[in-house]
Amino acid sequence: APLQPYLRLMRLHQPAGTWLLYLPCTWSIGLAAAPGCLPDWRMLSLFGVGAVLMRGAGCTINDMWDRDYDRQVARTASRPLAAGDISTFQSLVFLGGQLSLALCVLLCLNYYSIVLGAASLSLVITYPLMKRITYWPQLVLGLTFNWGALLGWSAIKGSCEWSVCLPLYFAGVMWTLVYDTIYAHQDKRDDIMIGVKSTALQFKEDTKQWLSGFSLAMLLSLCVAGMNCNQTFPYYSAVAAVGAHLAHQIYTLDIDKPEDCWKKFSSNRTVGILLFIGIVLGNL
Repeated sequence: APLQPYLRLMRLHQPAGTWLLYLPCTWSIGLAAAPGCLPDWRMLSLFGVGAVLMRGAGCTINDMWDRDYDRQVARTASRPLAAGDISTFQSLVFLGGQLSLALCVLLCLNYYSIVLGAASLSLVITYPLMKRITYWPQLVLGLTFNWGALLGWSAIKGSCEWSVCLPLYFAGVMWTLVYDTIYAHQDKRDDIMIGVKSTALQFKEDTKQWLSGFSLAMLLSLCVAGMNCNQTFPYYSAVAAVGAHLAHQIYTLDIDKPEDCWKKFSSNRTVGILLFIGIVLGNL
């Protein structure tokens, strides 16, 4: 029982976010594998641990910044910091522990990847502030959540092949704009009342058109990344399947039903897994 507030602070009971952080890492590790070979299972495991820790650290930072806002929103009022289950000092100590363990994972990588991974920390810390400043916090989340698309490749190869990594990273950012805009529609009424900004409030009734544009940009970028690392037919089949999944998500989305928004948001794990399977089969 004493551990439960900390586990909830890490969102271990809501693993969808951890998957969405982890999957771009798997894409990159998969694309970096030699032709005919499976992805490096050790790196996949290492990045899996890192994703759990860094997603937990990001949620802790987010809740520390937003504890006053969270108390005013029904969906977030029960979060441990907002509800007073743990103090700000306790969460700070817990954050230090998570980041220390994540550093241990990072130190298992090559020097290039250590520097590249450390560079993402500024995004992790500042992202929660963006909703106070701009209607595009989802873009900053995309830049943060998809850092693994760069890091996975460098962990395997020792540096980034930018002709592959940048299109893959851009595709991930566009994907985040899709799923997190859907997520933000859950809270738009509360956000208006407390003065928090989001792409959901920016796009309003034009949301589906924007999501369609982001999806198209994602698919084109994935094709560019695939061509630049000589991917094969199964990869492009997976990209087509991803496009079909996103089209169905957007077409059937009801932005005024929070439960539907959550269902569509959570289904994006399937998008990431489809692409990873396509990468593995394309390599083989």
